[in-house]
Amino acid sequence: MTQDEIRLVIPAEEDFRPIAHLVTGGLALRLDLTYDDLEDLQVAVEALLGLRDDEHEVVIVLSTGDDVLRAELGPFDPAALEEDPESASPELDLRRVLDTVTDSHEVDLRGDEAWVQLSKRIVTMAESTAGEAAGARPEDPAAFGGGGAGAAG
Repeated sequence: MTQDEIRLVIPAEEDFRPIAHLVTGGLALRLDLTYDDLEDLQVAVEALLGLRDDEHEVVIVLSTGDDVLRAELGPFDPAALEEDPESASPELDLRRVLDTVTDSHEVDLRGDEAWVQLSKRIVTMAESTAGEAAGARPEDPAAFGGGGAGAAG
């Protein structure tokens, strides 16, 4: 797979989030991603963009290579990405969401800013259809020649 990169710079205001969905959807179409993988990517991006609603810019970099889709988003206030260990809230926290919808995620501190890096193995519609025809489920890593990558976070 060739290396492609899309860099999107938008205001962090909520009104601009649909642009991020449009761009991720366009990339997913170009890569022939499954609907589930597109939805996972959009959930991860929305969860992160939801941490910002200000007049400054947020950068979203989407890249592909080696059958992996990568996303980098930022900048964020590092405190906004920290978990509250005393919170027993039943609501889904950011880490749980990212653990569920990505193969890996990590926070990269750059000075006083935090950037979040996500990765998701690419399963195309053709691979998904072929796997299902052979009786394999897309979430079965052995069916697609990959090992499970644990979430790093």
